[in-house]
Amino acid sequence: MLKKIIQIVKGGGKVASPKLSKALKRVEVPVDTHGVNRDLIDPRAIETVETLQDAGFETYIVGGAVRDLLLGLHPKDFDIATSATPEEVKRLFRRAFIIGRRFRIVHVIFGGGRNHEVFEVSTFRANVDAADATQVKGSEKSKSKLEGLTHAVDSSGRVLRDNVWGDIASDAARRDFTVNAMYYDPSSEVLVDYHGGMADAKKRIIRMIGEPAERYREDPVRIIRAVRFSAKLAQLGFKLEPKTLEPIPKLKQLLSDVPPSRMFDEMLKLVQTGHSLASIQTLKGLGLERGIYPLLDVIVERADTPMVKRMLADTDERVKAGKPVAPSYLLACVLWQDVIDGWTARREGKKPFAKIPTFSALAQSVDAVFDERIGDVSGRGKLGADMREIWMMQPRFEKRVGGSPHTLVAHLRFRAGFDFLRLRGQCGAEFGEANAAEIAELADWWQDFQDADHQERLAMIEEVKRQPKAPSATGVKSAKPRRTRKPKSSQSHGDGLSSAGV
Repeated sequence: MLKKIIQIVKGGGKVASPKLSKALKRVEVPVDTHGVNRDLIDPRAIETVETLQDAGFETYIVGGAVRDLLLGLHPKDFDIATSATPEEVKRLFRRAFIIGRRFRIVHVIFGGGRNHEVFEVSTFRANVDAADATQVKGSEKSKSKLEGLTHAVDSSGRVLRDNVWGDIASDAARRDFTVNAMYYDPSSEVLVDYHGGMADAKKRIIRMIGEPAERYREDPVRIIRAVRFSAKLAQLGFKLEPKTLEPIPKLKQLLSDVPPSRMFDEMLKLVQTGHSLASIQTLKGLGLERGIYPLLDVIVERADTPMVKRMLADTDERVKAGKPVAPSYLLACVLWQDVIDGWTARREGKKPFAKIPTFSALAQSVDAVFDERIGDVSGRGKLGADMREIWMMQPRFEKRVGGSPHTLVAHLRFRAGFDFLRLRGQCGAEFGEANAAEIAELADWWQDFQDADHQERLAMIEEVKRQPKAPSATGVKSAKPRRTRKPKSSQSHGDGLSSAGV
């Protein structure tokens, strides 16, 4: 038996753990007992499941979607688990892509553009004991140490690779919480439960499968997931089971070994799932307000400031309303304190900086904030570019003569930049922006300008040219009046999303 496990660990393939299969009891719950409404399931998720089933593979909707269906909620995402390997899944769909190294999964894509749907399909995994896994010393970034391995752990027990295929029983055993370890077959409408997830859902309990401390060591990110699920389900009366809760404060230091890019993604999930304010309160309640991830520490620290609190509340409302959100706007608000401090110091020549022009001062401040607060993480490219545009657009709002207003209102990120300007007018005084009232008036002007037709816009620009020069609201010298040029376009080409939705 040991020889067989070693072969599976090093060579890949499928295995069902006899020990686990005997220990677990498969409970099949009929529809008249679980009461799941099949109409709440995305038809394309059902199509994905049935395509795999028709090809002879055991396949279910799994995880949080089943939990939400059981509670009568409409799931946002539908994850799918199957006995098919990633390569077998990929062959069955026109648009399917195998992703990931640590956990190899398949993204099955329907539709295109902004209306496309992605369904995550994972292969049943074996619950290989950590003692039977290959222990890798040193950094996970050393890819050569992981080559050829399908299951590997580091010295603390954290799983580095987990691509040993198994059966549904072993797959259920390796999931995190009982309420997330149920399987639903939309064809037969049977719900499969191995760990009492249905009973825990009725009792409103969030319980870890297995020994909690060991499971947190396997994957420290489960600490963040526990916080997220606790905050998300708190409004439905769910609470963390005491044994699941107890090890969390003691093991938070394990998160320092998680790659920064993964922690960055988990941080965004925490504040973009519609329960950011509740998640932050949960972190504080568990004594996790500091020391988990530097940028998350900043968000928690500033969550009670007017600007960040308003942004988090707006983000929660947008998520609940089914509207899109984007991390660029969220982080632009959180880090504005750092940007404006550096911008002011460089613009005014405060030590240790020499006085430089306002646009250069802002650009240098933005660069410094990226280096200090965000660092080198995956996704920084597009996310950083969007944040930079939001910040660098602020001085441009002061230029309201000539063709500048027409060009700016047609900018792809105008709406995000404008919403940020408006938020500065509402909350800027907290950052020491003494001219917050002038910024608010400037935001009102731009609101009228974007709502106006072409002739009204021209009249507004002429009115600005006739006004005496006033102190700059953004720190930029007022632009000199110029002859009005015919704009290339008087319509915004932005995506029309407000606030965090850009």
